[in-house]
Amino acid sequence: MEQTTLVQSALRELKSRLRGDDVITPADNRYDAARKVWNGLIDRRPALIVRCSSAADVLTAVRVARAHDLLVAIRGGGHNVGGTAVCEGGLVIDLLGMKAIRVDPAARTVRADAGVRWRELDRTTQTFGLATPGGTDSEVGIAGLTLGGGNGWLMGLYGATCDNVISVDLVMADGRFVTASDKENEDLFWAVRGGGGNFGVVTSFTYRLHSVGPVVLGGMVTYPFAQSTQVLQHYRECTRTAPDELTVYACLITSEDGEPVVALAACYAGPLERSEDVVRPLRTCGTPLADQLRPMRYTELQSLIDEARPAGRRCTMRSHFMSELSDAAIATLIEEFGRAPSPWSAVIVEHCHGAITRVPPDATAFGLRTAPYHFEILAFWDDQAQSAANVRWAEDFFAATQPFSSGEVYVNSLDQGEAHRIRDAYGANYQRLVALKNKYDATNFFRCNQNIVPSI
Repeated sequence: MEQTTLVQSALRELKSRLRGDDVITPADNRYDAARKVWNGLIDRRPALIVRCSSAADVLTAVRVARAHDLLVAIRGGGHNVGGTAVCEGGLVIDLLGMKAIRVDPAARTVRADAGVRWRELDRTTQTFGLATPGGTDSEVGIAGLTLGGGNGWLMGLYGATCDNVISVDLVMADGRFVTASDKENEDLFWAVRGGGGNFGVVTSFTYRLHSVGPVVLGGMVTYPFAQSTQVLQHYRECTRTAPDELTVYACLITSEDGEPVVALAACYAGPLERSEDVVRPLRTCGTPLADQLRPMRYTELQSLIDEARPAGRRCTMRSHFMSELSDAAIATLIEEFGRAPSPWSAVIVEHCHGAITRVPPDATAFGLRTAPYHFEILAFWDDQAQSAANVRWAEDFFAATQPFSSGEVYVNSLDQGEAHRIRDAYGANYQRLVALKNKYDATNFFRCNQNIVPSI
């Protein structure tokens, strides 16, 4: 059957089983807005977009897509740099309308639908003085970050986001609705904690909550670019003894006045009476241009960098883990960043330590827990005419840093065109994931993701 006929047949069935305004086609005046994702570089045109409001809607969409042999993409927050939330010519299952959140403060758990963003989850859980580890951007969806692992401000204290998942509900490739936890479908539960969207459409997550804030010490200290070497060397020494409560990222960015600078962005989530002593080393790396470390609400910290990464701006990313931050690596970062063609681009070195490193690598699919530094090159630009120059900068920068790579990559930081690095994202866990893909999705129905290809 021709693709157009398949799409029309699927459209009729979807409209007969869902509310009429839940299905968006290219003829709909909502279409262009609905197909856009965070990364403005992504320009894909799905044939159908289904806006789901419940797990039942997801079940219907999966079953119809399966019956009509349609390519399927799943949109949670739509923030993945590679644009996996949309597909060309297929069906997008959009979860953004699924927003239910229920906190159990006595049990210290929260159940949240897959369309929730971190700003929404944090705002709700912080009402009770609680949080689960998220990332560093409030507009990111909970689903993608969780399914890929989940590095963030609280990883030193409470581990990765996926380490705090208690259970998930999901729709499988064969149209079943199941729950996975450490007591039910245990192998599937292992796989979804780091294995991305390869095994089904997660419709809700139940997380463990911890006491956080509501006030933490956060913000950044900014130094002149001329002091980058000494600041990054000092950062390296600080991270060797950083307590679990302190997470620090080193950043090469361009200031508002157009000058390159080096900044140390931090979150201290321990007792505030100790905070000044703990962060003092971050303020003494050189002569600061600005010291913006201060007590703030955790929800404010989570949204501090949102403006630096606005939706719609074009982006390409390259990343890897590093076992050490050597003097040679520091020199390379500084030299290559100086060639950035766009003032919005950034280099980030995340320090991964504490609780996230104490989970055995085979406990979850997210097993990259030994390298202490996660390094990202983020090229941002607006003008389409500048795309080639910015992509080339990111690729050349990445090539220059290869000698310092641990050979591993965080799956949530993989960009489009990096399918060859999937094995690097899972290491020793990769073959187990392939076996589970064979078991739960042997036809690779869920393949618009950082794909683990079945072997049968």
